[in-house]
Amino acid sequence: MAHYAIGDVQGCRAALEDLLERIAFDPAVDRLYFAGDLVARGPDSLGTLRLIHGLGPLVADSVLGNHDLHLIAVHHGLARARSKDNTQAILDAPDRQPLMDWLQQRHLLLELPGHHVLTHAGIPPVWSLAQARQHAREVEQALRGPDARDFLAAMYGNEPAGWDDSLAGTTRLRVITNFLTRMRLLDPQGGLDFAFKGELAEAPPHLQAWFALDNPGLGEARLLFGHWAALLGDASPSPHVALDHGCVWGHHLCAWRLEDGQRFHSRPGLQ
Repeated sequence: MAHYAIGDVQGCRAALEDLLERIAFDPAVDRLYFAGDLVARGPDSLGTLRLIHGLGPLVADSVLGNHDLHLIAVHHGLARARSKDNTQAILDAPDRQPLMDWLQQRHLLLELPGHHVLTHAGIPPVWSLAQARQHAREVEQALRGPDARDFLAAMYGNEPAGWDDSLAGTTRLRVITNFLTRMRLLDPQGGLDFAFKGELAEAPPHLQAWFALDNPGLGEARLLFGHWAALLGDASPSPHVALDHGCVWGHHLCAWRLEDGQRFHSRPGLQ
């Protein structure tokens, strides 16, 4: 039995199928955990959702990424699909409702075997693991509750950029969502920078990658995250594991085996 964390698929079903073949995936014994952004820019978001959903809850799970959340908002008529997203096939599909119901029930944080913790973008250093767990549950409860549409309608926006324990209501949920699904760089005050998405070596000098900052509140936990394709899987010198290898941009889809830290890759260029 093996447990694999898999980076951002982004609708690249062919790459995912190739990767599963390369790890000799056996659904009878192996388990898959996806880092979110299952859908969007690749050519087959519908096929990707069907494949992962079809594996069943005992075999595959995923955290939510920012693209997944946007699709959920589009599904509810609260946002428009972006021009670069290839998600219309999901909205037109006869099995749209069960697929979207499943997606909306996903977590924002998963705790995996061996003290591994999976989120889409990471955990900010201002939160301990216990706080991150609590904040993730707040958003999950909002997504699953009777006021889900209110949250989805209010989740867009970059402000406030920093965390404050006194935040309340949909503003609080927006900031939690931004930290867990959109975070890359932080300013000296711990606020989120949303402008820079490139290679870390080219980042503005006053900004730091969240994973470069010490967080003793994580204890023994090792973070697994996607979202930042330009890292190409390199979060050094931190102990944390970047899973997004830029598959949708012509690189690889990555699976990281929890038992020994070995990486596996799909063939480059597959989508």
